[in-house]
Amino acid sequence: MHPLRILSAALLACLAAPVLSRPAVVELFTSEGCSSCPPAEAYVGELARRANVLALAYHVDYWDELGWRDRFELPEAVQRQRLYAKSLRLATIYTPQIVLDGRGDFVGSDRAKIAAALAQSRTGVGVDVAVRDGDIQIDLAASGGPADAVAQAGAYPSDVLLVSYQRSAVSNIGRGENAGRTLAEFNIVRSIRSLGTYTGRLQQYHAAVKTLPGDATDVAVLVQSVGQNAIIGAAAHSLH
Repeated sequence: MHPLRILSAALLACLAAPVLSRPAVVELFTSEGCSSCPPAEAYVGELARRANVLALAYHVDYWDELGWRDRFELPEAVQRQRLYAKSLRLATIYTPQIVLDGRGDFVGSDRAKIAAALAQSRTGVGVDVAVRDGDIQIDLAASGGPADAVAQAGAYPSDVLLVSYQRSAVSNIGRGENAGRTLAEFNIVRSIRSLGTYTGRLQQYHAAVKTLPGDATDVAVLVQSVGQNAIIGAAAHSLH
């Protein structure tokens, strides 16, 4: 067989793999105006260094009334937190909150419970992200058909989300509950965008780097079941 045909066959076999190991997705909802949030943000900074964890910090705006406007706040962060509150049947939203894999929530500073949950193995659909010449290319593997454990869990259709984030920042807080403090912040979400719907078939998406916020340093791709909000695939890549 011609070498190129062998390579193509191997690539297709890889992309058609039904279920692969995937990183745990840790989503922190936080605010610079919340005095309970810095320990949770420090924990996210530690988790962000782990290869088997994709950690993201969403800054919300509902602490502004205390006198400090978080420079990283996003309306989309509150919308996302409210969607989780609905799917997880929570009575309210709060900070610091960590949502793990879209399936469960924890107080963001409860390291023991979060560490126990992170110890579990995870599988999902294959997600590959590459950045070349200003173009972000996302490839989603095909599912394994009706016998696919992910499909059986009711994960299709799923949203494909492109999340840009800033790897780190330091903020001097002038007012509010953290007045006078200098906060170290990590994997700060700068934008959330839907790329389309995944139904278990081999699919490819593209996005231009220039359409992302200028302070974004990395992108993450989340494949998330519609309605249930369970994350079934995830990957991240540096923009530089």
